[in-house]
Amino acid sequence: MSKDKPKFKISFRTILSILTLVLIIYVVYSNWNDIREAVSHIGETNILILLLLIPEQLFMYFCCGQMFFSYMRAKKDARKISPWTLMRVSLELNFVNHAVPAGGLGGLGYITWRLKPFGATAGQSSFMYILRYIITICANQLQTIVAIIALLLFGTVPTAGAWVIGFTALLSVGIIAVIAIIVAIASSKKRIDWFAKTGTNFINWLVKTITFGHKTDILQREKVDKYLGDAHEDLMTARRHKQMLIRPILWGIVYSFLEIATYWIVAASLGHPEILPQIMIGEAIGSVMGAIVPYGLYELGMVGIMASLGVDAGLAALVVLMTRVIVLASTIVSGYGFYQHSISKIGRKEKAELDHDA
Repeated sequence: MSKDKPKFKISFRTILSILTLVLIIYVVYSNWNDIREAVSHIGETNILILLLLIPEQLFMYFCCGQMFFSYMRAKKDARKISPWTLMRVSLELNFVNHAVPAGGLGGLGYITWRLKPFGATAGQSSFMYILRYIITICANQLQTIVAIIALLLFGTVPTAGAWVIGFTALLSVGIIAVIAIIVAIASSKKRIDWFAKTGTNFINWLVKTITFGHKTDILQREKVDKYLGDAHEDLMTARRHKQMLIRPILWGIVYSFLEIATYWIVAASLGHPEILPQIMIGEAIGSVMGAIVPYGLYELGMVGIMASLGVDAGLAALVVLMTRVIVLASTIVSGYGFYQHSISKIGRKEKAELDHDA
């Protein structure tokens, strides 16, 4: 009698772990030249100042988590969570955003699944994810205006870089105006329903066309309605009870400054703490450029703006390069283990939930 050979099965979490490891290797490989360059300049830094990045980065991730959970607590939707768990979730999210090259979509899918045990629906998680970016963008623009005023008061802007000040001011006003318009549009239930209907029909038609009719109705209208409805409801709740946003906004302002402080600590370790205003303006414009063309333009734009504002081009490039490499290393070291531990708990039920939420 012949015996059936045992079937070899690979679990979903194993596939996800392997895929994540491959992505990490790719990220490190693609940045290897920058890593070598940054390491070669470590001897030029004040190590004691550079070590300030450890508590600064940890507190920054704690502030990121507080933006999510302080809002959930204000709505009384969040289950009790310790500060350690809060920071851990933030470290996982930061790792996913760096390891998965999906323009933030990987982070959105992950945080939607990750926050579910804490009482957040997919729509609510999306709203909080977007709220986090809106808060940090607005806080960033506020800091940029402060930096512009500081440079003008001290008269340190070179004549050739005067255009940067005007451009940055207009950009800040434009970004805030765009955010206000988006919020106004998203506040209308009628427009949300129209978007759900039109978007669902279009995506289903596109997928059906691409797959030659093999895949139909990939999006279900009732789930899209539920998803957008939850996000819309949270938006309207926040508009009616604006006090709910006070703590997330305050945490967001601190988080935004700490993002800038990362570059500043590196600059200070190289003996140039005085270039803080240029870092603030360069990071603001670099972020916008990076959002339009993500790969590489963020750093290039930041270096260009800092140089235009009077910072030595070599120094600007070194500060940005070293910060990028340090943040990349700390992201992998601090987040990968927590992320791996979280996905190790994924079973069939969680796999289905992660698929649907993402």
